[in-house]
Formats: sequence, C-alpha cells, structure tokens
Amino acid sequence: MVPAHAPAEQTDSGEFQRQEDAFREWISNDGSTPYPAAGGRYHLYVSLACPWASRTIIFRKLKGLEDTIGMTIVDPFRDEKGWAFRDPERSRPGSALNKLDQFESTDPVNDFHYLSQTYTATDPNFKERVTVPALWDKKTKKIVNNCEDDICPMFNRVFNEFAKNKDIDFFPKDIEAEHSKLSDFLYDNVNNRVYRAGFATRQRAYEGSCKKLFDALDEIEKRLSKSRYLFGNRMVEADWRLFCTLIRFDAVYYGHFKCNLRRIIDYPNLQGYLLDLYQHPGIAETVSIDHIKRHYYMTHEEINPTRIVPLGPILDLTRSHGRDSRAQLAAAAL
Repeated sequence: MVPAHAPAEQTDSGEFQRQEDAFREWISNDGSTPYPAAGGRYHLYVSLACPWASRTIIFRKLKGLEDTIGMTIVDPFRDEKGWAFRDPERSRPGSALNKLDQFESTDPVNDFHYLSQTYTATDPNFKERVTVPALWDKKTKKIVNNCEDDICPMFNRVFNEFAKNKDIDFFPKDIEAEHSKLSDFLYDNVNNRVYRAGFATRQRAYEGSCKKLFDALDEIEKRLSKSRYLFGNRMVEADWRLFCTLIRFDAVYYGHFKCNLRRIIDYPNLQGYLLDLYQHPGIAETVSIDHIKRHYYMTHEEINPTRIVPLGPILDLTRSHGRDSRAQLAAAAL
C-alpha cells in the first residue's frame, strides 16, 4: 500500500510537513515564457477526491475553459503504484482490489496507466510523492505545473482569451493584499491543518493542529455572519479554497482525520455558506462524495487498515442555504 505521504513529510515530533510542488513553470499570453496560452495544447490531470485538484476543476468550470483545456480524472483509490488511470468502478468497495494490475488506461493523451508516468516523463529522476493536479503540455510532453496555487491564477487570467466567462475574476486587484493574506490564513489553518491533524503521529502534534483548526473555523463563522461570502457579495478564490475543505469535512475529516470537535453542520453560517457555494451553477458536478470517501478511507491504510468505507453521513446539500439575507446585509454596509 502506498503511504499517504512520503517519509520526508513526517517530522520527529510527529508533525506532517507537506512536500513542495516540483514543477512550477508558467504559461503566458505575452510571450514571456516558453509556454504560450493556446487552445487544446494543455491537459489537466485531477482527482475528484483531492481538495487541491478540485479547486482547479472549479476554476476550469466557472471560467468556461472546458473546450480549451482537456481533463482526465484518476481513480479515487491510490494503490502502491499511485494514482491510476482506470475505470473507477473497478475499485469500488468489495471489488477484487488485488486484480487491478491489468486494466485499460483511461488516459486519452498518453495512454499511461499511472500518473507517475507523467512525472517520470517530465523528470526521470523524480522520487517524491506524485500529486494532483498536474497540468500537462501535449507539445513538449511534460508537466508544466503541478501547483494549484499557480494553475488557478493561470486559468483566471492567462487563458481569458479562450474563456467563455471572461468577466469573472477570482483575484480582484482592489482587494489583492487582503485576499492574499486571507488565502494564506486559510491554507495554514484550515486547508492543510486538517491534514496536519489527520497525519499526526504524536498526541501533542494532533491536539495542537486540531485546536488551531477549530479556532480558525470559529473565526470564519463570525466573519460569515456579516456577509454572504468572505468578501461581501462577490465570490473570490478564497471562497473556493475554503469550499474544497468544507465539502469534505463532515464526510471525511471529522471522522477519518479525527477533526471531531464540531461538524460543519454545527456552524450555522459555515453550513449555509457551504450549501450556497455547492448550489452555484456548475459546482455540484465537480463534487463526488463517493470519490472523496473511497479515496481517504481506502488509501490511507495506516489510518484505516480495514479499508472499510462508511455508509454515512447522510448529507443534504440541496436544501435552502438562507444566505440571501447575508447578501442584503453586506449591501447595506456599503
């Protein structure tokens, strides 16, 4: 079984320390880099289970780049060879997981069987953990970028010529400094903090991360009592950054990662905000609770050695979110 993280990502004190992204080349629309923005040239490899990859899926969807940038979804079950290009039905609970060696590739670009092949094609000496997302260049036949913090801004601006929704801007200039500060806060205290709690191997490390996580959620709950989104009535990158953690919280992080002081449904504003974003046109189709649960519970054998995937919880993501009143409140404050 592949470990959830590389040995180098675990400190002596039991803290999870995430590895750096390996490929950080930039696509440009002004000729400033070797990778020009172009329709049909780039392909996005993602997992519906991964919050980091999910943010790039959302940006691709909301900017209207589906016809410009192809996308392939890996199987949610990550075996000892890593993320695989196979029919996800083959790894459903109860299937013959030990008979997955022979399967037809679902990679339409390279006919690879594993995402690791894109990494070694880019760097034959690559030895770190293979991660999603990965943005592949079909012309040079290598990964341009595997960092969602780069890919999302590129989708937002660099590919705007090809976007169906050109007027949408998730990185508005007038709040750039405050937005960047909040995004950093969310990454450290929410997005990555659930992993630091879940992958901790010492009690003190776990408790410290868990407390910081819920302190942050308490703070965001207060912020959302005054406005519909994190910055008034407009959705920005930070909203989707937070959403990708919130949508996984009650289904996985609460139990699997022991982030169980409270559920998101126990926070009135956070829960309504989560439903509001989920019900935004196009977002529901980017979410698969099935893939999310299968990946975490079946892949992290050191946390869940039986690989049993729980039936629950029952999540009603379509009920009324009640956030319209927050929009009126934010408008009145202007």
